[in-house]
Amino acid sequence: MSYESHSPPSLSVSDLNREAKRLLESHFDWVWVEGEIGNFTAASSGHWYFSLKDNDAQVRCAMFRRANSRLKIRPNQGDSVRIRAKVSLYEGRGEFQLICEHLEPAGAGALQLAFERLKKQLSDEGLFSADAKIPIPDDAASVGVITSATGAALQDILTVLERRSPHTRVYVFPVPVQGDGAAEQIAAAISQADHLASSGKLPLDVLIVGRGGGSLEDLWAFNEEVVARALYAATLPTVSAVGHEIDFSIADLVADARAATPSAAAELISADQNELLLHIDSLRDALGRSLHRHFMRLSEQLVSLRKRVRHPGYALSQQRKTVMNLSGSLQRAAERHIGYRKSQALQLGTRLATQHPQQRLARHQLQAQQLNQQIQQRIQQRLRDMRSEFRHQKKLLASLGPEQTLSRGYAIVTGENGSVIRRATQAKAGDALRVKLGSGALATTVTGHPED
Repeated sequence: MSYESHSPPSLSVSDLNREAKRLLESHFDWVWVEGEIGNFTAASSGHWYFSLKDNDAQVRCAMFRRANSRLKIRPNQGDSVRIRAKVSLYEGRGEFQLICEHLEPAGAGALQLAFERLKKQLSDEGLFSADAKIPIPDDAASVGVITSATGAALQDILTVLERRSPHTRVYVFPVPVQGDGAAEQIAAAISQADHLASSGKLPLDVLIVGRGGGSLEDLWAFNEEVVARALYAATLPTVSAVGHEIDFSIADLVADARAATPSAAAELISADQNELLLHIDSLRDALGRSLHRHFMRLSEQLVSLRKRVRHPGYALSQQRKTVMNLSGSLQRAAERHIGYRKSQALQLGTRLATQHPQQRLARHQLQAQQLNQQIQQRIQQRLRDMRSEFRHQKKLLASLGPEQTLSRGYAIVTGENGSVIRRATQAKAGDALRVKLGSGALATTVTGHPED
């Protein structure tokens, strides 16, 4: 008994995902979806991958390099955005996804948000620093203008320069000032003009970059990062003249100076020839008045000098008197000098005679005799003093000697060995003693002690 299977045919996973993708892409046209950026990743290939979510759900999104290169801003994690996308499915993982072709900040003010974000980035990098600004010449001989060749901005600049400073040479670098690619061409023109000036091929003193007024979208080329960096890198002084007085751009912040309008930029870099002519007239009048005062002073000095000038004969007579006075003074001075020198010669002769060797020898001999007499006198006096002192000391010694004591009835007793006996206990019976008296001496023998 056999059984036949009647189950429906099965699909492979690849077939299923491919069919699901076809159904999704054929069912949905372009869709606009709004949500919050999450899990943002910028791959090394240039593609962006992120999720778009709201409070209840999320969907994966991919934006390939071809599409994201056209964006003015790069989204960040948590940004609220609005995207235009194709609904699709990633077959490899069977994941539902959106292929994003356009991305912009959600709600109104998308361009303003992009403006503020780039402004903060460039400010943090120091592109707006006052230290990087180059002084702007106020009377440029040659000026480069980067703007549209058919725009009103160029005509405004030329009109102002023709009126104020017709000698100024103008070199125009025509570029589109709005639309796709305009920012890149403006940046390239800035770099080209700066290179021509720095290499000496074009005598530029300053560079004006700008256009007439318009909406924020119209002016957006001057808010692009590529234009800002080209302005910052320029070695030429740069003036930004974008839009009307109320308009403000990133280029205004980076350039070395901002002009409210293209006409104002032309006035900023030029000197008004009418003002110069007025100034020259004023200087000419001042010079005329100064020369007149100078001539008047010279005339007064000439009159004064004429009054002071005298006849040559009078001056000659005065000079003769002066010469005679000087001659007499010279003669008297010479006589006084000669007399002084004679007196000095006499004094020196006298001093020389007193210093003759014979005179000095005689003085030394006399001094030697006097010193010898003084020495002899001092020796004799010293001997007399010593003899007198000796007699005095002899008498004093005699008065203090034992003989004086003995003469008064005392005696000195010595033993056999000559030692002086001061106490009776020093001698024994039978000891021979010698007794010295005031006159003569006695020999005696100890027979005993009275106290025994």
